[in-house]
Amino acid sequence: MTDSSSPHKPSSTAPHPASPKLLPTEETTPLILSTTAPTLSPVAADENTPLISQNIGLASGGSHTPPTRSKSIYVLTLLSLIFSAVIIALIGACSIITGLGNPGLPWQVQNCISAVIVLTIVSTLLSSFNLSRLRSSHLASPLVVNLILDFIISLYLLALGASGLAQVMPGYLRWCPWQGDRDRCLRQALPARILAGIALGTAIVVGSSDSLYLDHAGTTLYPKSLIDEFSKDMMSNLLGNPHSSSPSSQRSSQRIERIRMRVLHFLKADPGDFDVVFVANATAGVKLVVDSFAAHERGFWYGYHRDAHTSLVGVREAAKGGSHCFRTDQEVEQWLDNENIRMETDLGLFAYPAQSNMNGRRLPLDWSGRVHRLERCPDSHIFTLLDAAAFVSTSSLDLSDAIQAPDFTVLSFYKIFGFPDLGALIIRKEAGHILRHRKYFGGGTVEIVSCLEENWHVKKENSLHEQLEDGTLPIHSIIALDSAFNVHQQLFGSIDQVSSHTAYLASRLYDGLTALRHGNGSAVCVMYKDVASSYNDGGRTQGPVIAFNLRDNRGGWVSNMEVEKLAGIKNFHLRSGSLCNPGGIASVLGLAPWEMKRNFSAGQRCDNEIDTIGGKPTGVLRVSLGAMSTLQDVHMFLEFLLEFFVSKERSAAQTISKRYSTNGFFVETLTIYPIKSCGGWRIPEETSWIVKPEGLAWDREWCLVHQGSRTALSQKRYPRMALFKPRVDLFEGVLHVRYHGPIPPKALSEIRIPLSEDPSVFDMSATNCTQYNSRVCGDGIVTKTYALSTINEFFSSLLDVPCSLVRFPASGLGPSSRHFKAHLQPYQNGQNGSPALLQAMPTLAPRPILLSNESPILTVSRSSLNRLNEIIKQSSGKAASAEVFRANIVIAEDPSSPSGTEQPYIEDTWLYMITTSTKSLNNDESTTSREEPTYFEMLGPCRRCQMVCVDQSTAEKNEEPFVTLAKTRRFDGKVFFGQHTGLVTNLSRGEARIRAGDEVVGVSGGEDCELLGLDKKMASGQEVD
Repeated sequence: MTDSSSPHKPSSTAPHPASPKLLPTEETTPLILSTTAPTLSPVAADENTPLISQNIGLASGGSHTPPTRSKSIYVLTLLSLIFSAVIIALIGACSIITGLGNPGLPWQVQNCISAVIVLTIVSTLLSSFNLSRLRSSHLASPLVVNLILDFIISLYLLALGASGLAQVMPGYLRWCPWQGDRDRCLRQALPARILAGIALGTAIVVGSSDSLYLDHAGTTLYPKSLIDEFSKDMMSNLLGNPHSSSPSSQRSSQRIERIRMRVLHFLKADPGDFDVVFVANATAGVKLVVDSFAAHERGFWYGYHRDAHTSLVGVREAAKGGSHCFRTDQEVEQWLDNENIRMETDLGLFAYPAQSNMNGRRLPLDWSGRVHRLERCPDSHIFTLLDAAAFVSTSSLDLSDAIQAPDFTVLSFYKIFGFPDLGALIIRKEAGHILRHRKYFGGGTVEIVSCLEENWHVKKENSLHEQLEDGTLPIHSIIALDSAFNVHQQLFGSIDQVSSHTAYLASRLYDGLTALRHGNGSAVCVMYKDVASSYNDGGRTQGPVIAFNLRDNRGGWVSNMEVEKLAGIKNFHLRSGSLCNPGGIASVLGLAPWEMKRNFSAGQRCDNEIDTIGGKPTGVLRVSLGAMSTLQDVHMFLEFLLEFFVSKERSAAQTISKRYSTNGFFVETLTIYPIKSCGGWRIPEETSWIVKPEGLAWDREWCLVHQGSRTALSQKRYPRMALFKPRVDLFEGVLHVRYHGPIPPKALSEIRIPLSEDPSVFDMSATNCTQYNSRVCGDGIVTKTYALSTINEFFSSLLDVPCSLVRFPASGLGPSSRHFKAHLQPYQNGQNGSPALLQAMPTLAPRPILLSNESPILTVSRSSLNRLNEIIKQSSGKAASAEVFRANIVIAEDPSSPSGTEQPYIEDTWLYMITTSTKSLNNDESTTSREEPTYFEMLGPCRRCQMVCVDQSTAEKNEEPFVTLAKTRRFDGKVFFGQHTGLVTNLSRGEARIRAGDEVVGVSGGEDCELLGLDKKMASGQEVD
């Protein structure tokens, strides 16, 4: 009986292995060698059996069936499999490139996708051709798999291309150069746009990220490949100071000059007409020009446009010949049409931005050429200064016509490439002579200097940049610019392609913002677009920048700070405020000079939280797009606004509780925070605690300040401050502070700080404390700083920031120079209140505070917190603890109250809160007496920030509870939770005290005052007889 599977005998149906027809040639053998040595096999190899047949037989369990085709079949099969592997690698590379950099439409990704398409087609054809000719099942199986794989890849690319094409094509057709011939637009656009669509589709599928960057007008993002190329350049080349003759110095000089020429090429500027001076940034370039003009004997006249950046506005202070702000484009046009320009001096400078950094509107670039053509008075000259920093980030600036070009152009390269931090001043050589009036000279700009018996020097004359680049150039930043140009071109092709891409995205975002509506039909966004600009002209009159403000469904302004806080929690990056554009902001917001003075008097400062005064916002929100932006970014931002700032309610009316007197509450916990922004200490339940006009005793008397800026540290920036847990020991007169986190080697875990106002009592000399000026929440105060190194090193080492412990007031006994800041809601300030409520309104007289942000005491209701957590849990969020709100007093309702009677947010309607203690008589708990009540005034709701997202036990940051608060507790565009509270001193007889367990009664109006035995005179805070 013949066993067909025997390893020693070939199959009876198989051709004889020794058939001359199947013998391999010598050239075939090296291509088919197996890594398995035949001698190690138990199979007895027939000397007439080809080697390939032996190997195939081993792999198949002993079958000696030989191949049926020549070596070309195997080579083609191998190539087909290799192509498939390369295709998979390319798709992975494209995905990684797009995902890590989120570049939107990087042209290298499009080339990568193109290669995938070509290789897929080749691989499919090879597999199909070979499969049709191959009889062996051993090679047919992998080819079938390969064909299936190619088919799946083709479907993936087709779906991806269709998705991306649907997003790219409408924008292209909108500003296609052949507007009259749509078919031609499609023919010209389709091949390139399919690839662009595939790349964009890949970006959307793979490039999703939790972070959304929308501040490209501030600085764009730098790609990883740029840092890699620059790092490789630095590791490969030795670069010295250019002011030398060494090989490394000469190499630096040669490369700097080559990059200087590359900058001019980027701007299409002829090196014979222009020169490049490297500076720190655009502002430094402006200052360099101003220093030269200011050195003119009779000074200079200065004219600037309303949309000028602050750096351009500041030039007016150096203009001895006067200055003028052009309020509109029409005013500039009228000035240019005037043939006789009269000035008090023979020298003038006209400056304007190519693009507003506030709202992205683009100003006419031909103004510079028209200034050059003006018929001037004899011996007078007006030069032009163009701020191109915002413009060139996403658009091409053409300086090819030297006659029409500005005399001086400033720009910042980090706005184009993200890195390096470098700027440039582009000088039209015909105007360069005016810069020689500059008095100052630095190293590298002079040929010789005498400074002993005689004071004279000789400036360099070879080139403008040699005369103006003081000191050693930022060598490595300039060298990095070479890598920046390379990578930018590899990623995005040309700046014109970036311009088309960003213009399309800006158009989609603008359309999306203007379409947002509340449930009652009112608009969500107030857009600040110039009437002469359009987002639909391909970037001709408008850059990819959008300025706007938000309104709620009642027409009230949404706080920009609240938007930025919530955006920060969601890891969205945008800009708010006045944006360093005073003229533009005043114009779009309609702020008169007297209103700006009033706002300043009311406390408005750069980067503070006062963003609405007198019914008008003081700033705007700005989102700006760049080369790396994607359509997904646009969608994510619109979804963010929809989720948090678009109300679905059809009615704009706000429901307000009409309940007044409230019983059944008690003081659940009392907590003080001796060191501002550090952990809290819960006062023991049996302890009666002193209440002072400035708050609970020992609350926020200390803080940590940065040793350099002298500004108070906060958990918002240093969340680990929550891990410093204090404990007040009144018996020893000491504040214990223990750190509940990882302790570095040799660092202390706990320190003791004396409670005494006079540290010398604790063996500390008077010199151990020094008075300094510090800043807390924007307020300038005088603090006393502990000079003991042990204390300051304890905090500095654990926070990893140089800081010092300070105490306020500096004397320990003197009055506080800080006062509370209330935020009344409409129903608290009388806008929607009842007559009885209005009659009993508290008098919000100035109240002293120590180092708390806004008020002496903060009160939070447990019932309100429970309601908030119910909503958080509905969205599977993490419930918030009372500690994250850092309240001094937490009140709660009687747990024995009937179910369904809980009163969340009832504290919002209170004008007063009265606490009363009971004590046992003669140690008999059945016999009690009521102590003198303590009266508190409700000063207004507490405005919340992202600091409530810091877990007070772990210092970890979460999205909740601020995300839910932003949806449920926003009033007048601001987010509130809890109530600011202060002691009513003239209603408290003797020393005011409070303890956990005290009964609480809320007072909401005049009727309640009568019910509680208080007349309206007492309720209004007047003297009690």
